[in-house]
Amino acid sequence: MGKILVTGGAGFIGSNFVHYLLETTNHSVVVLDKMTYAANEMSLAGLDSNRFALVKGDIADRDLVDSLVADVDAVVHYAAESHNDNSLADPSPFVQTNLVGTFTLLEAVRAHRVRFHHISTDEVFGDLALDDPAKFTETTPYNPSSPYSSTKAGSDLLVRAWVRSFGIEATISNCSNNYGPYQHIEKFIPRQITNVLSGIRPKLYGRGLNVRDWIHAQDHSAAVLKILEAGKIGETYLIGANGEVNNITVLRTILRLMGQSEDSFEHVADRPGHDLRYAIDGSRLRQELGWEPVFTDFEAGLADTISWYETHRSWWEPLKAEVEAKYAKAGQ
Repeated sequence: MGKILVTGGAGFIGSNFVHYLLETTNHSVVVLDKMTYAANEMSLAGLDSNRFALVKGDIADRDLVDSLVADVDAVVHYAAESHNDNSLADPSPFVQTNLVGTFTLLEAVRAHRVRFHHISTDEVFGDLALDDPAKFTETTPYNPSSPYSSTKAGSDLLVRAWVRSFGIEATISNCSNNYGPYQHIEKFIPRQITNVLSGIRPKLYGRGLNVRDWIHAQDHSAAVLKILEAGKIGETYLIGANGEVNNITVLRTILRLMGQSEDSFEHVADRPGHDLRYAIDGSRLRQELGWEPVFTDFEAGLADTISWYETHRSWWEPLKAEVEAKYAKAGQ
């Protein structure tokens, strides 16, 4: 796999994967990104032009996708519309990108017999009760609850069908909630960090009891590379770091680490259909492929993330006013 096409590589998780590939392997990387609001070219600044290229375009553009896939050894598919609130306001971009875009990529890898890895989410499984000891596994039935998670579930099923019907070489991974550098400030953790840095009181949906299973984006990147290199074709792997924490605890930890009172936040109206709890059983990935997370201390990972946003104000400050105006309009 000398050359890898990374779709959505200017977004949060994709850009972390691009950095990880270039820093830890000899692969060259081509990024295909539509450069929507969630992408940031600054996230790819300074990369080695001898091993890296950025192509601005749509994964639903059949001719463009076909030409790029024909010239690579593998495709890692991160590109997706992924913000739940946006999917509730307008589901159409989620259908176009997550379903039509994935279909377009699958047809290209089928034509050129190229290895394909599909990035998905734990949200396709729906949610778990707060007091349920169970975790999601590779055999958990799908039960998505939003336009975002339902279109991601649909894209997973397309990949499985193309493996079975057409024999493409593909794997899937469903990951828990990521945090770390380069995450858009509309998302929970960077929104709270940048609120504090901007002198704005952080906001918390409802009572903040919803539980997420957090993983640092660097650990996610390492897991994806491991699956790409050694994963069994046609199989799904769950990626999690045993990082279950409820939202109010995350927020209070951020406030404490940033020298603020743990009660210096406001409650706002909860999101419609807000999933209660996600929890990943990543034991198969660990046992079969030997992957282990590096960021096992969530508080230390948060401190590292806070430091990144403190020292990269030029990356996020131009976005802040627009993001907060949008949330204010929605009463959040």
